[in-house]
Amino acid sequence: MNIQLSEHFTYKKLFRFCLPSVAMMIFTSIYGIVDGFFVSNYVGKTAFAAVNLIMPFIIIMACFGFMIGTGGGALVAKTLGEGDKQEADRYFTMLLYLTLILGVIMSVLGAAFVRPISYFLGATDDMIEDCVVYGRIMNAFNMAYMLQYFFQSFFVTAGKPNLGFGVTIAAGMTNIVLDALFIAVFDWGVAGAAIASVIGQCVGGVLPIIYFLRPNKSLLRFKKTGLSVSPLLKACYNGSSELMSSVSASVVGMLYNFQLMKYSGENGIAAYGVVMYTQMIFSSIFLGYAVGTAPIVSYHYGAGNQAELKNMLKKGLSVMMIGGIIMMLTARGLASPLSKFFVGYDAELLEMTKYAFKIFAFSYMLFGTNIFASSFFTSLNNGGVSAAISFLRTFVFQAGAVLILPLMLAADGIWWAVTCAEAFALMVSAAFLISKRKKYRYF
Repeated sequence: MNIQLSEHFTYKKLFRFCLPSVAMMIFTSIYGIVDGFFVSNYVGKTAFAAVNLIMPFIIIMACFGFMIGTGGGALVAKTLGEGDKQEADRYFTMLLYLTLILGVIMSVLGAAFVRPISYFLGATDDMIEDCVVYGRIMNAFNMAYMLQYFFQSFFVTAGKPNLGFGVTIAAGMTNIVLDALFIAVFDWGVAGAAIASVIGQCVGGVLPIIYFLRPNKSLLRFKKTGLSVSPLLKACYNGSSELMSSVSASVVGMLYNFQLMKYSGENGIAAYGVVMYTQMIFSSIFLGYAVGTAPIVSYHYGAGNQAELKNMLKKGLSVMMIGGIIMMLTARGLASPLSKFFVGYDAELLEMTKYAFKIFAFSYMLFGTNIFASSFFTSLNNGGVSAAISFLRTFVFQAGAVLILPLMLAADGIWWAVTCAEAFALMVSAAFLISKRKKYRYF
């Protein structure tokens, strides 16, 4: 039975509705993880370090699709809640046009500047060619990556999270199978990893266009329309927190690489890459929940239903806090087997990775609540507050921590930086939720 955005959500109904979104985000994160596994084990740790060095730049170029999807999804869901389906379809179509236009621009820029960017990020002579090959192929198909992020949000807004899950499964399995074929069998190295990823992204980004162009049973459908600047700017502003979060996280990732090269060398970057793969999985669970609940919050905000806003906030905070504790314990328990999975071939690197895992795991208790708080304000179409939480959390606090803590704790300070930053961000999230309670009446 389909669950409608207009319904009252119990925990059971909420989990059923959000599960496909969580699964979508997990499978999207699999691209980099599968690439990393095959590159590390079949090409070597230098190539593995090169892929991790250039990955933040690739993510920055693609995250504009996430901005348009989350900000636009909140706008469209709010419009549906107000009862204007025709206008919602128009906004949906215009947002697709914007994604396609930006996708072309980002693809050209990313492919053209990948070599100087790689040197800027600290690539050594041994790493540079792998950085360029992987980065150039991935950025050339950036539009597909952006489209996949775009539709992850809109499948939920359209009331078809299960269909979105199916598309993401198809894209993820395509990537996994082709990684094994291109790297382990054909021995194409980092080029094979990149080609496998972009083919998977094409599956996840192009198939949804076909679905929404045809008559369908979802809440949304593409229709002929021109471009209106006002709703596009509003959607981009509202989604700016997600863009800022992704860009800031990538920039901070570059700072981590600089610091790790200084304190731990190439092994430090490789260890950080493994830790980040685990964080991608765990954060995708929290992010999937946030993406799944966002259209519900936006719909009821548009419909003026304060009781359901209270319900969604209470349940969201409870899920994130309990889930964070579970994930911290899980990450510490799995530190050894996960490290062996990626870098078991190198004893020194393995020990460094296991040690980093156990420290980094404490951050999982906190970041889910911060992700949800930022997403909640995006859903309320308050991009300013959402952006402030994201910017402080992912840039100001993390950049400060990764630059200052190593001066006192050496390499350990790098691994503790995220937990420190998330603790400060939690105080900011709590302050905004309390200060805005009278305006939105969710307490």
